[in-house]
Amino acid sequence: MSPRCRPRWRAWRAGWPNVPEPERPPTPLPGGIRVRRARLDDAAALAQIMGHPWVAPQLLQPPLVNEEAWKARLAETLAPGKSDLLLVAEVQRDGDRWAVVGNAGLHPASAAVRRRHVMGLGISVLPDVQRRGVGRALMQALCDYADRWGQVLRIELAVYTDNVAAIALYRGFGFEVEGCHRGYALRDGEYVDALAMARLHPHPPRIGSSEGA
Repeated sequence: MSPRCRPRWRAWRAGWPNVPEPERPPTPLPGGIRVRRARLDDAAALAQIMGHPWVAPQLLQPPLVNEEAWKARLAETLAPGKSDLLLVAEVQRDGDRWAVVGNAGLHPASAAVRRRHVMGLGISVLPDVQRRGVGRALMQALCDYADRWGQVLRIELAVYTDNVAAIALYRGFGFEVEGCHRGYALRDGEYVDALAMARLHPHPPRIGSSEGA
């Protein structure tokens, strides 16, 4: 891993911890945002999000995403005994109808015993609700679960160097840049760089004192 990426992106600044916060302020969504665990019947909505032409280039998902593939993936991820956490965010569309507009997950970073304390994070949000609190609601739910229930000490992710809004979101939740992957992934016919970011539990759990001991 290279310690620094080339400043090839317009949004990129030398010394990557100083990636600027997007200037456009968030606009609240009427009706609020609802976050819940994903279900098998969310396959169509997740395929639509992951396959969106503005979302897909920022992910590692293959193109031409379809509902059947997501049904199979959900069935595997949601199977009993799995430690993955997959969440979706819903907002109100067309009046009172709640629709899935984003998803996020924590997944084991490795099967190795000595890496059980590490999870990888992925998140995607439809463009028309980006910068409106959906990503923040999903990130908050993931971090709360990791810190309070999941026995997660370290959360890792990779983000393309030109995805300024995502980098700012992650930094807001305590993620720090640890390095840069040169030529990390092929995107639309070009190998692009990505930042390695991670967040450590801000207050690792301790054994509580027993009353009367």
